[in-house]
Amino acid sequence: MYKTPVIAIVDDDRSIREALDDLILSCGYQSRLFTSAEEYLAAQDRASIDCMLVDVKMPGLTGIELQAVLNEQDTKPPMIFMTSYSDNKTRAAAMSGGAFAFLGKPVNFSQLVQCLEQALKH
Repeated sequence: MYKTPVIAIVDDDRSIREALDDLILSCGYQSRLFTSAEEYLAAQDRASIDCMLVDVKMPGLTGIELQAVLNEQDTKPPMIFMTSYSDNKTRAAAMSGGAFAFLGKPVNFSQLVQCLEQALKH
């Protein structure tokens, strides 16, 4: 039986969450929206998440800090980071922590969809 992939969108910017939600739904996937890393960590059904789109810079835990917490757990879905604050140090931290991709904002939607499809096959 085919299971529709579920994509978690973790971003404190409402307009970005909504735009990504529309994109994810248009690709035939399901989405779960989270306003913060803490909200994601508090979710009871995280096992249903197949991939994550994560902002780097958020109030509270950053995306990189969220990645570190998830790396301590048994399983974590592939993470695609998105940021307006792209610098080599942050990119290196995300990628060395196991990020699937690191994209700059504004996100190129076709590039994001391609990364998402690859991450879901991974």
